[in-house]
Amino acid sequence: MGSRFDISVVANDSIEGQQYISSAIDEISRIERLISSWDENSQTTQINKAAGIEAVKVDSELFQLIQRALKISKLTDGAFDISYASMDKIWKFDGSMTKMPSEEAITKSVEKVGYENIVLDIEKQTVFLKLKGMKIGFGAIGKGYAADKAKSLLMSSGVVAGIINASGDLNTWGTQPNGKEWMVAIVNPLNKEKVFSWMPVTNSAVVTSGNYEKYITFNDVLYSHIIDPRTGYPATGILSVTIFTKNAELADALATSVFVMGEEAGLNFINQLKGVECIIVNQDNKIVSSSNIELQNKE
Repeated sequence: MGSRFDISVVANDSIEGQQYISSAIDEISRIERLISSWDENSQTTQINKAAGIEAVKVDSELFQLIQRALKISKLTDGAFDISYASMDKIWKFDGSMTKMPSEEAITKSVEKVGYENIVLDIEKQTVFLKLKGMKIGFGAIGKGYAADKAKSLLMSSGVVAGIINASGDLNTWGTQPNGKEWMVAIVNPLNKEKVFSWMPVTNSAVVTSGNYEKYITFNDVLYSHIIDPRTGYPATGILSVTIFTKNAELADALATSVFVMGEEAGLNFINQLKGVECIIVNQDNKIVSSSNIELQNKE
């Protein structure tokens, strides 16, 4: 998935621990083979190749993942959309851009994006992309889903506690060997050595989405590498979003959604969801949070 996975487990000894970690790695690799759009043999690639031509029958696991993704798209009015993969890559975040793309180019870049054009047939278990050249991708939920599946496998194998860290998508269960809760740091996006606050995490997931490593600035406006799939414009106004909820797949999707929605709409959205909390660091490097989180800022 192009991401680093760190796996920590509580075990009786290092040999047992290594066996557990190896099984988790096998599970993550299995998921990558299923959802990777870089793998010529994956079912995701087959769906994309058949866009505008025919429906593709897929495994129930992939079908259900797409079903859940479409639910979140509807819930967020398209702020989250797995068909973002159809987007023309007109924004570059490698320092090579000297001016903004034209309005025409931006509008054209999202012509083939739109979750409404993903057609699922529950009975036949097929996926059809209506438009030729349309693509789906799991960059916004794949790591979280893999972390959830690895956690589930380890728990079913009898591992009493651990953390899966998929490049910042954390999923925990149990407690540390000393009985204390796992803790996650909310860092200052402008200085990652500086911690704003520490939060306990008990049998749940924490995902942070940030633009502090990939962004560009035009006319004093900071544009994130996270692009609104509805408009083609990069998200603005937020430096990082951290979501706390029961699983990493959902947290992954919601972190991206809030980034795209912006601070006010994003917080309002999260406050309407049960069992989900959010911490935003806005463009002024100030922390704002959803209604059930009490933070003591360390500034």
